[in-house]
Amino acid sequence: MKLVKYILRKIIPFFLISLFFVALILNLVDLFMNITKYMEMKAALASVLKVMVLYIPKTIWYAAPIAFLFSITYILSDLYSSNEMEALFASGISLLRFVFPVFIFAIIGSIGMFFWEDKLVVDTLKQKKLLQNELLGTTQSNNNSNVVVQSNNGSLIYKVQKYYDSEKLIENCTFIFRDDDKNLLAIITADSGIWDDEENRWILAGANQYSYQNKEIKLDGLETKYLEQLTDSYEIFKRANLDVESEKLKDAKIYINHLKKAGLPYYEPQSVYFKKFAFPFIFLIAALLAVGVTGRTRKNVLLISLFLSIGSVVLFYVFQMCTMVLAKTQFLTPMMGAWLPDIVFLIISIFLLKYQRN
Repeated sequence: MKLVKYILRKIIPFFLISLFFVALILNLVDLFMNITKYMEMKAALASVLKVMVLYIPKTIWYAAPIAFLFSITYILSDLYSSNEMEALFASGISLLRFVFPVFIFAIIGSIGMFFWEDKLVVDTLKQKKLLQNELLGTTQSNNNSNVVVQSNNGSLIYKVQKYYDSEKLIENCTFIFRDDDKNLLAIITADSGIWDDEENRWILAGANQYSYQNKEIKLDGLETKYLEQLTDSYEIFKRANLDVESEKLKDAKIYINHLKKAGLPYYEPQSVYFKKFAFPFIFLIAALLAVGVTGRTRKNVLLISLFLSIGSVVLFYVFQMCTMVLAKTQFLTPMMGAWLPDIVFLIISIFLLKYQRN
């Protein structure tokens, strides 16, 4: 128990300090990249500060793995340099036993990063982008007009004259229903439709149904079996393509399901969706790599250990970029594109730990 308290008391305070400074640097980088435009647009200081505050959760999410890696590397290097690790090894305490509490903390941190992003980062980052675009004069609307979208592999076609994103409202709509052989079954027209979050479908107003029977189109009563098929999310009508990385898991999944139903390319957004689950484990991988490469030399322990640790994490990011590109181009499955870097570097970390000084 004393060893647990000892290692955590050394690493956690240093981690929090490192996290603060790395997050601050990332926030300042974003500020300095846009400060000239802020001045040109005469943005209010209070609004600029609000942008920085809204960006804090995202910078913490970015900074956490790097800060944790640096903290472990620095503390262990200091212990190796002062021969405290040699004293531990001589007393029969193995390296894995000594750093085991750090790995437990890393697992908790990985899970925390996942929920931190989905529950907080996504919302604050959206607000930050909206406010920043407004201050920079680059505001874009997701409202759209004259939209035609197919779903269920062409069995259902949406034709919408106007879409209002803030209200999740469509106007002057036509819905064409076809069978599996693409033969016309029915057409529903409506003055408007509004998205119902509880029922997850469109609720129509001023709707009429026309059925195709005996090679004639006749006015008919609205049939529930057709209305219940109008379940494609409002996301499909937005002017811009949905950025899955900036969406919550629920909304991202709805969007990907729509792409699949519509027969549209979905590999890239689905790989980003799986990355939301895979990426937080960089927190654990950073800890494993830091322990695996630290203290491998007798001289310049801190300098060389930091170089190896940071280099290995950079390789992880580069490898992840490559696998995501391969997933986008369908050389890898979306799941493999997201999880392969975690699997490969987990194996490398275990190998390094196996042959670490003990």
